[in-house]
Amino acid sequence: MGLVGVQENGNGEVGLSIGTKNKYRRMDSEVTEDFDDGSHHHHQEKRSSSTRKYVLACAIFASLNSVLLGYDVGVMSGAIIFIQEDLKITEVQEEVLIGCLSILSLFGSLAGGRTSDIIGRKWTMALAAIIFQTGAATMTLAPSFEVLIIGRFLAGIGIGFGVMIAPIYIAEISPSVTRGSLTSFPEIFINLGILLGYVSNFAFSGLPEHISWRVMLGVGILPSFFIGAALFIIPESPRWLVMKNRVEEARTVMLKTIDNEAEVEERLAEILLAAGTGSAEKYEEKAVWREMLSPSPSLRRMLITGFGIQCFQQITGIDATVYYSPEIFQGAGIQDKSKLLAATVAVGVSKTAFILVAIFLIDKLGRKPLLYVSTIGMTICLFSIGVTLTFIGQGQVGIAMAILFVCSNVAFFSVGIGPVCWVLTSEIFPLRLRAQAAALGAVGNRVCSGLVAMSFLSVTRAISVGGTFFVFSVISAISVLFVYALVPETKGKSLEQIELLFKDEHEWQGSEIELGDVVHLVQKQ
Repeated sequence: MGLVGVQENGNGEVGLSIGTKNKYRRMDSEVTEDFDDGSHHHHQEKRSSSTRKYVLACAIFASLNSVLLGYDVGVMSGAIIFIQEDLKITEVQEEVLIGCLSILSLFGSLAGGRTSDIIGRKWTMALAAIIFQTGAATMTLAPSFEVLIIGRFLAGIGIGFGVMIAPIYIAEISPSVTRGSLTSFPEIFINLGILLGYVSNFAFSGLPEHISWRVMLGVGILPSFFIGAALFIIPESPRWLVMKNRVEEARTVMLKTIDNEAEVEERLAEILLAAGTGSAEKYEEKAVWREMLSPSPSLRRMLITGFGIQCFQQITGIDATVYYSPEIFQGAGIQDKSKLLAATVAVGVSKTAFILVAIFLIDKLGRKPLLYVSTIGMTICLFSIGVTLTFIGQGQVGIAMAILFVCSNVAFFSVGIGPVCWVLTSEIFPLRLRAQAAALGAVGNRVCSGLVAMSFLSVTRAISVGGTFFVFSVISAISVLFVYALVPETKGKSLEQIELLFKDEHEWQGSEIELGDVVHLVQKQ
């Protein structure tokens, strides 16, 4: 199709300039400006809609591995009751069985950073699913405690891979203005998995004890089919492609995920610069591990923020609350197994429902406001659980208050520190270090989770369940101070702008995003 008097406009489209107006003249017809503008606007809207749907699909598919982690956490809280009766395991073995998954997953997280830099973000997610499913199948068929531990070992490695790579992948593929909500998707799917685990406990609790827990664990294998299908749909991360000097492939992916071509080129230039490949000279860098062991001041701030927020997410006791909710409710006075499992379903519903609040608000209010609401709310709830179990005791009032405050605690967790923790650690690190630095944060998360899960019963025997929650409330109060002092606001900034944010110590001390940045980014949409 021929064009007369062509000129290229800022959006990479071609038009004709006549006086102060533009008219597109085709060889076979003339189209008025009004019609063309309307057509162009319609095309742009159609492309924006298509782009949003594509990015949303990528985020959902990349988050499927998180269902596996959530399901394991949720289902084990109920399955352990039947495993105790069937395999006659001790209390110490129960703690080891529950807590070892988190400890073992740190090896997966450590290996995941390097693996994702070598084979890519996408295929690391595939590897995570394969390893986890092997572990889940082993646990389902386990004839003894020893074989069950082997299955937990494999499942833990798979979870370690999956839990660190999904947020990184989503952060690297998402537009700046929706990155926060999209990067929260893994946390949604973790919560969905926990809820499904609780429902599975309740649904299969009527089966014979030697069959029920095997069915509960076996159901966790099913998501692998969806994960396999997802690999044929989602693209590789454009930032990883740039790291491998596959710039044209990266551009192709970004054109599918960002609806403004000018922004694509600007973002691509930023990524090239951050990756050290923006010029003919190859960026000479120290080995990643060496750079993290002797970090620059800005990288040290990033590591403190990322590692710290990951640890606080767990040492405030969320996994203990979820894994041992039946024991907590037993302490409040619920003895019937079906009622115990029904109460844990209420916990799962609360945890899952309130993650949606974070999804809608994280890119509007920002990361820090949600962290404040979350950590302050959790502090109050954890203290209230301690008061309920210590001073009110068993009875209808104690049961009602225990359920209320446990559900409220997981709700506040889901509103803020649950998803925001993963968003921050996928945002704040430089491209060349992102996978392995985020993996280090995930290791801190998993170690703290494991230590809390493996020591909870022993600590409650020493200082009571109520006393343990008083300790959690003090730690949660400290996390409020950590957020105030050490977590910057990253809302609306590109990943490359966030890297610059940490280089300015004054900016790092909790300052808000500059108005000019907001206007600049809004104008691009």
